[in-house]
Amino acid sequence: MSELNKEVVDLVWGKPSGGGVSTSIFRRWSQGFVFSEHEQTALKQFEGGPCAVIAPVQAFLLKNVLFNRESSTWRQMSEEEQKMALCSTLTEILESACASPSTGFCLVTWAKGQSPHTGTVSKTQTQSQTQDMPKPESSQSPQEQQPTALAAEDLGFEQFQSVLHKRTVLSVSDLREEVLSLYQSWRGCYGVLLFLYSVILTKGIENIRNEIQDPTEPLIDPIHGHGSQSLVNLLVTGHAVSNVWDGDRECSGMKLHGIHKQASVGFLTLMESLRYCKVGTFLKSPKFPIWILGSETHLSVFFTKEMSLVGPESPSEQARRVFQSFDPEDNGFIPESLLEDVMKALDLVSEPEYVSLVKSKLDPESLGIILLGPFLLEFFPDQDSGIPDSFPVYHYNGLKQSNHKERVEYVEGTALVLGFEDPMVRTDDTPVKRCLQTKWPYIELLWTTNRSPSVN
Repeated sequence: MSELNKEVVDLVWGKPSGGGVSTSIFRRWSQGFVFSEHEQTALKQFEGGPCAVIAPVQAFLLKNVLFNRESSTWRQMSEEEQKMALCSTLTEILESACASPSTGFCLVTWAKGQSPHTGTVSKTQTQSQTQDMPKPESSQSPQEQQPTALAAEDLGFEQFQSVLHKRTVLSVSDLREEVLSLYQSWRGCYGVLLFLYSVILTKGIENIRNEIQDPTEPLIDPIHGHGSQSLVNLLVTGHAVSNVWDGDRECSGMKLHGIHKQASVGFLTLMESLRYCKVGTFLKSPKFPIWILGSETHLSVFFTKEMSLVGPESPSEQARRVFQSFDPEDNGFIPESLLEDVMKALDLVSEPEYVSLVKSKLDPESLGIILLGPFLLEFFPDQDSGIPDSFPVYHYNGLKQSNHKERVEYVEGTALVLGFEDPMVRTDDTPVKRCLQTKWPYIELLWTTNRSPSVN
């Protein structure tokens, strides 16, 4: 893979001013996909940084476990079931990233005889240059079966780059088989990076550069080690765009790429509650009720089994979305001059006389603005969105230090989605709630633990 090394390194790690990738950042990213011993369907994250890969994989893993699996005991999996669930999830993400099926899928693994002798990865595993066959699990010692958390001390960055091998498979069925055969590599001490490189080469370096808003911006921040939004979007949607809004936008003659279709799993961010950005409907309303939550420094996952949350858009939800499209700064109101346009967009009666009557009713003090809440109450009163009054919810955070008693386990709770009450009346003001309020402004959360789960 030497001919691609520089391009991959520049795209992923950038061009550090010091001339090399930070040893600390590389060490933090040097981990495999390892299941928690306390939660059989949850992946562990050992240090800050690789959540940009682990959280999307966890979200898709939950989708497959919750909705594609016949067993009702979704929190319990045998080792063989863990293997199948992880590999089918990695395969799904690789399929989504593939720009052109005719070019095939790329898998990055160890060159012949170069697999590091740490954790579940053994030097004897690689059988040939085109096939990396794991040692049968039955022949591994218990010590070898335990994945090594971090192994950068065993293999430095330059050496890691030099012992990689790329191979291509041309069909989805072959991809499934190959990903399964590489299970020990995914679990091993560099599994996250091997998978990241596989996704990048499957997508194509040039395709990624064409989608990223700033091609000079690396996928992993060279200072702090956090994954970029482009990296998260690549894994969630198959496209490495830098923005989270719907569709493309023009700004000073430059086209800014956004999300172009409904995602399978969603994305919400605390940054929206701070008004730094606004997530579009394609990520806010995914196909399955699973959302990656972004804080300033970390990614976690919020999920439920309640499919009604992602049902077809109700008329009131459509009205909210259309109203907000005329309120790009998310003020919660529009100038009264735009009321007619909003009513037309919603196919409401929009004769001038009627619009004037509505203006006088919604703006009795003649302030020149129309508030979202009264507008929705006027045209969509008491409309049932189909969402139950309350439903069970779960939160996942892969960092053990962010979990109660440092055990990576799901935090259980109950969500209540209320009506058009004043959003300033709150029972609490936690980051996880503020993040969720960007989708459900009137949500309340009751957790079974004494403290609210952490998004950091």
